[in-house]
Amino acid sequence: MFTGIIEEIGRVAGIKGSGDNLLIGISAPLISSDISLGKSVAVNGACLTVVSCCAGEFTVEATKATLAATNLGLLKSGSEINLERAMRSDGRFDGHFVQGHVDGTGRVRRLSKNASAASIEITAGKDLLSYMTEKGSVAVNGVSLTIMGLKSDAFVLNIIPHTLKETTLITLKEGDIVNIETDMLAKYVLKAKGNKREIDEKFLKEKGF
Repeated sequence: MFTGIIEEIGRVAGIKGSGDNLLIGISAPLISSDISLGKSVAVNGACLTVVSCCAGEFTVEATKATLAATNLGLLKSGSEINLERAMRSDGRFDGHFVQGHVDGTGRVRRLSKNASAASIEITAGKDLLSYMTEKGSVAVNGVSLTIMGLKSDAFVLNIIPHTLKETTLITLKEGDIVNIETDMLAKYVLKAKGNKREIDEKFLKEKGF
């Protein structure tokens, strides 16, 4: 489980194939001191497992299915990426519930920046948009954000300077592909609605809340 609060902007140190999978070496001086074999790290919002680590760097493995559902296959040596370690059970919870299970990708259609904020419009499929609502949460490249507007084929985000500074969102350009994870609570609500089941304390406990 993650929160969508990025801990470090890492850099791809190298990429190599492993059958149908990719091994992605990542330079991350800040969080690598608390990274060990088998731990989970969200890389641009995708939960990946650490398969090797050394001073200042670690390697994660992305499967064929993960590559098909995310933008990780577009990474190159030197690419900057958003990183977040799995949340601690005894830590303060910020952001929103993020599983690291990317639902799909979107494309930046419009982007404008000024001194106080950036506005980004991202096109997405109806299967993703159906889980979104204005003022609801969404994770874009692993960053917890609030949806400020919805269109028939896109959603709009307003991003404050601090978030831009602390993530790779500041480098986005029109046409870029981004990872999207919709709000897990919205998924349960819509599924329950489809099953005509009441959302009560028992239902939430069954789902791990």
